[in-house]
Amino acid sequence: MTAAQPPLTVHRFTMRFSSTPRGARLARRLCGTRLDAWGIPYGSDAHDTLTLVTAELCANAVRHGHVAGRDFRVCLTTAPPTGTVRIEVTDTRGERLPRLPAPAPEADPRDGGRGLLLVEALADRWGWTPRADGGPGKTVWAELAAPHLT
Repeated sequence: MTAAQPPLTVHRFTMRFSSTPRGARLARRLCGTRLDAWGIPYGSDAHDTLTLVTAELCANAVRHGHVAGRDFRVCLTTAPPTGTVRIEVTDTRGERLPRLPAPAPEADPRDGGRGLLLVEALADRWGWTPRADGGPGKTVWAELAAPHLT
């Protein structure tokens, strides 16, 4: 007889935020809190990486996907069977599609433009899709491994 394994819990957090720098900061903080509650503790490499990728995707939604009067949405989902966390950030601007910028070594990093390079370097996979609900805009997503995800 084998001991029964407890079922793996899939966690999901979705929330809309104002398309402002303040909304992006709040999204990053709330996602960090959720990750900690889901067993990815503050200060761990996985938490720091997931929070950084979330922050970059939210900042891009505000900077490049902003439409006056419209919010952006963040969705975090854990997949314990594969040990991954998926971050999705949906904005309402469909004509500005994400692409990796060509690195310009002489550029000042404080001017921006390096967010997707960070996402590319840190995420296991990332991409974008048209908005699933048929509305205007796009969803930019990233998936990262989260060791010890339960």
